[in-house]
Amino acid sequence: MISKLNNFETFFRAISYAVVLCGFLALYSTGNLGVIISASFVLVLIAAWFFEDTRWQISERIGTISLFVIVPCFYIAWKYKLFGSIGANESLLAGMLARMILLLAAIKLFQKKSDRDWLFLYLMAFFEVLLAAGMSISPLYLGSLILYLLVSICAIIAFEIRKTSNSIAADLDIKKQNTNPNLLNIRNTPFKRLPLTAVALLILIIAVATPLFFALPRTGGAGFGNNSKGLSGFTGFSDSVELGAIGRLKESDEIVMRVVLDDAKVANKQSLRWRGVALDRFDNKVWSKSDNMRQPFIKIAGDFLRFDKEAGDEDDIAIQTIYLEPIDSDVLFGLSRSFAARQAKFQNIYRDSNGNISFPRTDYERISYTIFSDRRIPVVSELKTDNELYPAEIQERYLQLPLRYDKRIAQFASQISGNYRTRYDKAQVIENHLQTEFGYTLEMKATGDEPLADFLFNVREGHCEYFATAMTVMLRTQGIAARVVNGFQQGEFNETAGAYIVRQRDAHSWVEVYFPETDAWIEFDPTPFAGQFNETQNTGVLGSFNKYVEALETMWVQYFVSYDNQEQRSLFRSVKNGFVGFQAETSSWIKVAEKQISEWWKEVRGDKGLQASAIAVAYGIGYLLAAVLGICLIIWLYRKIRKLEFLKNWREWFKRKNEAGIIEFYERMQKVLAGKGFTREPHQTPLEFAFALKMPEAVKITEKYNRVRFGEKNLSNDEAKEIEDWLKNLEENSERN
Repeated sequence: MISKLNNFETFFRAISYAVVLCGFLALYSTGNLGVIISASFVLVLIAAWFFEDTRWQISERIGTISLFVIVPCFYIAWKYKLFGSIGANESLLAGMLARMILLLAAIKLFQKKSDRDWLFLYLMAFFEVLLAAGMSISPLYLGSLILYLLVSICAIIAFEIRKTSNSIAADLDIKKQNTNPNLLNIRNTPFKRLPLTAVALLILIIAVATPLFFALPRTGGAGFGNNSKGLSGFTGFSDSVELGAIGRLKESDEIVMRVVLDDAKVANKQSLRWRGVALDRFDNKVWSKSDNMRQPFIKIAGDFLRFDKEAGDEDDIAIQTIYLEPIDSDVLFGLSRSFAARQAKFQNIYRDSNGNISFPRTDYERISYTIFSDRRIPVVSELKTDNELYPAEIQERYLQLPLRYDKRIAQFASQISGNYRTRYDKAQVIENHLQTEFGYTLEMKATGDEPLADFLFNVREGHCEYFATAMTVMLRTQGIAARVVNGFQQGEFNETAGAYIVRQRDAHSWVEVYFPETDAWIEFDPTPFAGQFNETQNTGVLGSFNKYVEALETMWVQYFVSYDNQEQRSLFRSVKNGFVGFQAETSSWIKVAEKQISEWWKEVRGDKGLQASAIAVAYGIGYLLAAVLGICLIIWLYRKIRKLEFLKNWREWFKRKNEAGIIEFYERMQKVLAGKGFTREPHQTPLEFAFALKMPEAVKITEKYNRVRFGEKNLSNDEAKEIEDWLKNLEENSERN
């Protein structure tokens, strides 16, 4: 009896500590706690478990005073920025709140706990999970959330059982009888079934909440996960970029964006480039924009914004859904020749004369948007015959050269392309020469006042920015309009997620050359192939595991963090297409079956001759016999399984197990009576033995025993309480005698 009580109390404490642990795990998944704080809290959790019911626990008064001291201290630290510019960064503020909550929970763990203190710990764990929801985009948070829901349901049920038991015990004044107040209800409580009950409730919650979750879109970023400064070290996508900035960006493996390419008809997927910023003015060291004017485009209908003429053919439209991490830039990335965008939060979009797309950013949050691009490219034969004169604006902007530059660059370009007449051929031969005759490296070897000349005539190796700059300047010396573009290579395609994972190391620079006859900017990439395609690092078992983790993160970002109206439409469209496809397949199957049956019936009637009719009848009889044999086989297997009596044996085993627990009260009565010298003889039935004792309690207990043992009836809670009282009376009478 006492053992059962102790088991329940141990279970209650264990499940309560599990709630606290799950709240901590949710915060840990954000990656903002650090190793020292995380390890310290785990040690506190372990120590508090062993200190339960010992003299090492602090009193309730000390715990309460500590709480009233800590909260104002954290507020003062935030108010007067004692730990730095916390007020300027929401993520730092959220991290500070997380640390304060953990400290409050740690104090409560070491305190002697009443019901209020357990509720306080549950509340702190809830706040931790809630806070982590805004700080984390990791799918690990989903696992900690599911675990938290499971253990918190168990904890709340156990808490209510414990609280109700104490309340009933107080009402009946059981304490005066030297009986533990928790005994009355807890003794017959099947607390080992609580986890199963929690799982059932959790499944029910998920079943109800999932449709609501996907029916109600979210907008904006990931709450406190926003970063007021964007990704660390992110550069190369502003109005002016120093030569070499992209090379520094390529040293990081941080994810910049995830791209889902909706249109499978996009050609040449091996050389996709996500365009960012095009720059047209060069002064030997810095690329910049000569025209900073931006034209605003306002949302007209729905979430759609159009900022260029629409593509002529729908088959040439590439639709990209981009999930952009917080970056220190207002650039919207996408494939070249973008003409429209869609995003619920955007009220307007800006586009400049270089084709750069941006949006007014007030903070650096995670965003998702869809870009529509026209992938039509003029055929090579058209480009090779394009000798139309450039307009004055094109000449002024895209033929610009530094006031002072090494004239050997012009001679070098003329030497390479002098034998070619068309713009396209000149651009192609310069691109090929730089790709094959120069080396690729991320080291910043080119120096001096003119690093481009040092790169071309001395170092002869560099990264993509030097190659793009070299080709652009060389083309301009030959009277060909060109500009440098900074963006990203396609990244690594994750088959499981169906998305391109683009990292900072995928940053890239290339060249766009203008052809006036077709009014087209055509991409050229002079970087050697070693710098155009980053070798994948996901190889072997660990690499495959990382791919699945990335896929999980992508789906988490897509359907949880960035789920908004457009994702809702996309999801509903996918479900609708799947349902329509299923209907089409079912309808097709039915039509085929009807056609085959119709053809068979025609043959049976003799429309195709007597021989065909005989064969059709034979096939029909064969199919009928096969169906009958199949049904007979199923019936035979069913009877065979029944003869094994597996289900019957399982039910009997379960029944015996229940009986062993239910009739325990009769064994207790026998032990009490044996202590008084009364033992049932072998020839006596239980009821004869009870009547011979002339003890009303023994008769009543035996009658209940017979009803449970042989009548296959379960005891109600009221009957269990009555039996408990009768047993106590027998024990007390035994002690008096």
